[in-house]
Amino acid sequence: MSRYRDAGVDVNAGYELVTRIKNEVASTKQPGVLGGLGSFGGLFDLGELNIKHPILVSGTDGVGTKLLIAQGADKHETIGIDCVAMCVNDIVAQGAKPLFFLDYIATGHNNPEKMAAIVKGIASGCRQAKVALIGGETAEMPDMYSPEEYDLAGYSTGVVEKSQLLTNEKPQAGDILIGLPSSGLHSNGFSLVRQILFKDNDFELSDKPAMFNGMSLGEVLLEPTRIYVKSLLPLLEAAIVNGISHITGGGLIENLPRMFNERLQAQIRRDSWPILPIFEYLKEQGNLSDEDCFEAFNMGLGMIVAVSPANLEKAKSILASEKEKFYIIGELAARPDNSEKISFK
Repeated sequence: MSRYRDAGVDVNAGYELVTRIKNEVASTKQPGVLGGLGSFGGLFDLGELNIKHPILVSGTDGVGTKLLIAQGADKHETIGIDCVAMCVNDIVAQGAKPLFFLDYIATGHNNPEKMAAIVKGIASGCRQAKVALIGGETAEMPDMYSPEEYDLAGYSTGVVEKSQLLTNEKPQAGDILIGLPSSGLHSNGFSLVRQILFKDNDFELSDKPAMFNGMSLGEVLLEPTRIYVKSLLPLLEAAIVNGISHITGGGLIENLPRMFNERLQAQIRRDSWPILPIFEYLKEQGNLSDEDCFEAFNMGLGMIVAVSPANLEKAKSILASEKEKFYIIGELAARPDNSEKISFK
């Protein structure tokens, strides 16, 4: 046994992991990618893109304590989708097309089969977003994590013409707000979720509440975060979007106002989209107020898009052609003095 392996780090497991993920990584290749696995850095040729004044937009994120649910359920094939989604959805919300993605996995013990399952999910997310997985790092740190624990984070970069960059000055009073549905909790609010379900109550991940139509609690909680790139890029290419808000941690109350300036108010009709069963369940089990829910969860909306009334029908047509469900949830208006930035009707 080598001294390094004796210290808890198995380099041979790392080599095995590279072999296991080689095909998954290759499946994400996009125009502009240079090189492959094994380089010290991931390479991307911007010269392949027909952009006059490129602005790079980057984002990095993890999946929070949703990881504890994945580890508790011993289900690791989809958590990588969440990691990709959290990064690329932020990038497209700025009006940019995501280009490439890199991942970082830290673990107490490099189990190649488990790590490959995680990367398989990452590659799946990259294919959904049409971004290239151009690099990553798996760090085995036995003194930082227990053998079954791991942490996961990602980084992505996208590009947009400077004239098409979405800023909070573009949305205007009168703009229509279009909500795109979430698949569930996505990757936010899990500290509160775990408090409600597993600390204040004694539920099990295998439990099957009646409202979940045969799905277990673990399956509902691990439903992957939706990736909206495919649905939103045609809207951006048509130049009919004034603003996009990615509804993540902080829910609608924190994230929607990031889309527009201080002079505007979002007026939201609360009955204009369906609330998913998981949110009703958490509200009931946690004795949460409506304000609690809208501050912690996406409440069924993963993205909100602002378009002018003149462009509404075109936006609806594009979304329908992409087979994207949508809801007209409200509009932007001049903000009354001393009022909140969101008004619920």
